[in-house]
Amino acid sequence: MGRLFVIGLEGRIYSCKHCLTHLAVSQEIISKTFHCKHGKAYLFNKVVNVTLGVKEERIMMTGMHTVCDIFCVGCGSIVGWKYESAHEKTQKYKEGKFVLERFKLSGPDGSRYWGSHDTHVGGSDADDA
Repeated sequence: MGRLFVIGLEGRIYSCKHCLTHLAVSQEIISKTFHCKHGKAYLFNKVVNVTLGVKEERIMMTGMHTVCDIFCVGCGSIVGWKYESAHEKTQKYKEGKFVLERFKLSGPDGSRYWGSHDTHVGGSDADDA
């Protein structure tokens, strides 16, 4: 295995809650109104220090999407997913964007988020409309 290079970020940073590897900065947040099976999730324009899983088709609350899970390079934990493509025209804005599950993050102030008691069992990605 080769040497692991990790990008360090500055500013208001979201990190992996398991190993504290930097993942994104708050300026890259597009929306805080997403949901996943553990509760809330944030849509980001750009994230770092992740690897991509296998592309797969998933039916989400907003329709069919091609997505891949994203994994923290520091510890290998799944931290969210990347939208590769959206089948619905109204969802095209998500393409190439990343969702980080709040439950899996340490926030900019060092806080760790916990799962919601009213989590959504059926899947990922619901936008609050």
